[in-house]
Amino acid sequence: MRKLCAVVVIAAASLLSLPTASADPAAGAVVSVAPLAPVATLPGSADAARLLYRTTTVGDAPTTASAAIYFPPGEPPAGGWPVIAWAHGTVGLGDDCAYSVAGPGAVERDWAYLGTWLRQGYAVVAADYAGLGSEGEHPYLNGVVEARNVVDAVKAATRRYASLSKRWVAVGQSQGGGAAVFVARYASEFGGGELDYRGAVATGVPAYIEDVLLPLGPGMPPVKLGAHSTAYVLYILNGLRTTYPDLDIESYLTDSGRQWLTRARTSCIEPFGAELAAAGVVVGDLFARPLAQIPDLPGVLTRTMGLPETGYDKPLFLGQGLSDTDVITPATLLFAEKLKAGGQPVTLRTYDADHSAAVNASLVDSIPFVRNLFG
Repeated sequence: MRKLCAVVVIAAASLLSLPTASADPAAGAVVSVAPLAPVATLPGSADAARLLYRTTTVGDAPTTASAAIYFPPGEPPAGGWPVIAWAHGTVGLGDDCAYSVAGPGAVERDWAYLGTWLRQGYAVVAADYAGLGSEGEHPYLNGVVEARNVVDAVKAATRRYASLSKRWVAVGQSQGGGAAVFVARYASEFGGGELDYRGAVATGVPAYIEDVLLPLGPGMPPVKLGAHSTAYVLYILNGLRTTYPDLDIESYLTDSGRQWLTRARTSCIEPFGAELAAAGVVVGDLFARPLAQIPDLPGVLTRTMGLPETGYDKPLFLGQGLSDTDVITPATLLFAEKLKAGGQPVTLRTYDADHSAAVNASLVDSIPFVRNLFG
């Protein structure tokens, strides 16, 4: 009976990550606008601002999130600047890690990438996601929440600035690559008739990352992973804890695991990775019992972070570095093939690059792809 009750509780909790027809009616409302700190201001932008706006988080609960907005130089074209909605990669979970507060962790890479879009004549709206730099905690890799946050950031920005067009494209990398894929699936639904969504670009997409979590437990994996990979595991566990508090994630961890889980909640990726490496943390040593003891673990993970394989109504571009070790490259290629086999409007391009380098390497293909979307 106890096991049956646990299954019912987890099944009910899993509904929290599913999109619902009724989001907060105030979503997209502007709360405040303020200047960006210099560290968070994209070089070359004619103007920039930090926007607080209403959106939703787990279970469509209303919340306030933040976004950075960057404007290109010159006069906007007729109808306003077309919008690139930038879904950023993992920066951490602490409020001081937020893009609109601290700027990108990969400063040189991201500024070069976003600067290219700016010079192409696009304004950039970079959502921080719920719980980063704002109230509450960030449900890391909860794809539906991140999609709503991105869409609502575009709503808020276009409502606040008449110089912005309602025509927009989602662009994302890594965590943001996954978010951009979720946006591609739900943008038309979440944006309604207010926005003119044209398509999406996603690089370094963490496809089927949920499968990696299934064997985690005592002694598994038994070897030390890369510092970023260990940090990602702790961030994912925090995301599950935030999305499904009834899972009691802490009960699956050792004392050391719980300490590192708590530390991850306020950490930024670069210093946290260095801290984990210096401490010699082994993921398998963080668990007191197998994560697989969670009832319907595959279903819980898939409903939270499993990338949709159907339902895309606008073109989607996937760019993948063949030497990427931050995400599982064969899994991302498999995801693209499944979309193609299902008749989804996907374009795949691969590059002789790692996770980070593929971002700018993809521009040779993604710039004309996006230009055609606005044609």
